[in-house]
Amino acid sequence: MRDGHRWVRRLTLLCAGLLLSLLGTAAPASAHAALRETDPADGTVLRTAPRHVTLTFTESVGLLTDSFRLYDPDNRRVRTGPADHAPGRSDTARFSLPAKAAKGTYTVAWRVVSADSHPVSGAFTFSVGNRTATTPSAAPDAAGDPATTALYNIARYLAYLAAALLLGAAAFVAYCRPSTSAPLRAPALAATGTLLAATAALLLLRGPYEEGTSPSDALSLSALTHTLTTRPGELLLARLVLLLMAGTVTVLLRPRRERLPRRVVLPAVAVFSVVLSLTWSAAEHASAGIQVPLAITSATLHLLAMAAWLGGLAALLRTLHRTPRVSATVLVRFSRLAFASVTVLVVTGVYQSWRGLGSWQALTGTTYGRTLLAKLAAVTALLLAAACSRTWTTRLVRAAAPGATAPARVPEPATGPPLPPEPEASPPAPAPAASVHLLRRSVLAEAAVGVVVLVLTTLLTSTVPGRAATEAATEDAVTTGVPAASVVTVPFDVGASGGRGTVQITLDPGRVGRNSVQAVVYGPDGGLSAVPELRLSLTLPAQRVGPLDTKVTDRGGYWAADSFDLPMPGTWTMKVTVRVSEVDQVTVSRTVRVTR
Repeated sequence: MRDGHRWVRRLTLLCAGLLLSLLGTAAPASAHAALRETDPADGTVLRTAPRHVTLTFTESVGLLTDSFRLYDPDNRRVRTGPADHAPGRSDTARFSLPAKAAKGTYTVAWRVVSADSHPVSGAFTFSVGNRTATTPSAAPDAAGDPATTALYNIARYLAYLAAALLLGAAAFVAYCRPSTSAPLRAPALAATGTLLAATAALLLLRGPYEEGTSPSDALSLSALTHTLTTRPGELLLARLVLLLMAGTVTVLLRPRRERLPRRVVLPAVAVFSVVLSLTWSAAEHASAGIQVPLAITSATLHLLAMAAWLGGLAALLRTLHRTPRVSATVLVRFSRLAFASVTVLVVTGVYQSWRGLGSWQALTGTTYGRTLLAKLAAVTALLLAAACSRTWTTRLVRAAAPGATAPARVPEPATGPPLPPEPEASPPAPAPAASVHLLRRSVLAEAAVGVVVLVLTTLLTSTVPGRAATEAATEDAVTTGVPAASVVTVPFDVGASGGRGTVQITLDPGRVGRNSVQAVVYGPDGGLSAVPELRLSLTLPAQRVGPLDTKVTDRGGYWAADSFDLPMPGTWTMKVTVRVSEVDQVTVSRTVRVTR
């Protein structure tokens, strides 16, 4: 047991050192596509309408039949030219605008497919002539259909779970060689059927999932045809064919399966497992970003190790439940398999965490990082459960070892160090039934926590990596165009008839330093309203700064100041005084956040 604890300590120190060195030297990259910049830039006011709208992403993207939608100042869709990539730029897409465009604020809703097969979407605005109000309830929805997304994600979870059970059972039978594989036949068939059904569902739902349409479009022949021309669709089809071929071979070899030599079974199971795992790793995060060949290799090994450990646990649990007397040799071999799997999981997990995060800040500042922390906590619980299984396995192996008087070389089980070959002088003895019950309970707990780890792993594959999220935020703040403006809507009511309305105030760029100010007054009917006087000032109470008068002037339809300096960041109080007649006026306040 001391040797086992020593190995655990060494492994912990090794992982900590690797994690510190990798995260400390992280370089910028991405996996999901993030919008790098747009032309016109978000929030820009142009004198005349542009000929094209161009969007540049952090990686290559695929275009859909309805990737871009343009809405005019009245939130009506505008007919645009076909979308395509810029010449020689797979990361840049563009579309043309009509020859005549009305003045006001336009909204662009976009949806593309990133190189790692995940659709990404968003929206931005630009104005022609001057800014106008947009109705929030009428803003375009760039997100996908929630029913399609839910069904697609359910199919993904089922596919991962079924693959873990199938590959784990295959590895358990091929390597651990239990006396009979009969208890695992029903779970293996169920896992195969589930994986086939989930893969078929993913193939049909892929088109609606990318386009963001309803599940009813899954039966569209055109959508399925388009899916089969994409890399994710080709890999899903390859997975279906591979499963059908493996099932056919298994049925044909069933009469003589028990007589197949181990040197044939192990390579066949290994090749099948690797090829099947590639249909995931070649279509997910590993297929885009930095170090793609190494990342795909790491992701494949990670998936195989996860399946061998968690799926093997399920197979061991089933065997312990259905077989009264389990050979100690089976436990010894699974101990070796578990240790090798844990080692591979640690090494590949550290690499994938570095590649997905890129910095310590992303660990707590992004959804990917927080999900990864949850997975690390679950893995820690899994290792604790595995330690309990290791303890009971050690006792079972010692109790079943022949020659109780002589100190036999007892192999370490579960996640301990590599085990020496078991003695072959006498046939393996069955483990004591009383201790098998305790081992069964600890393995059950280990498998339950393993399911949580599997769910979190699947969730990570559909979450924007920390690198991409951080890069998107950085690019948004350092774009070559004008940063997004700060827009505040302030309602007012002077109490007189027709004395209600709203003032839409824009601070551009809404950061410390020189800003332009624009204010548009709308009447109770939502139309533009002319008022005789409008005053606007800002105060920073925390620093006792202000009030600072913006000195906006009437520009014929809207009020503006071309230059107004905000000296420091913080939460400023904006006071707006609106006079609608000689005697009726009101002052209202709103807070606005100013950043550097």
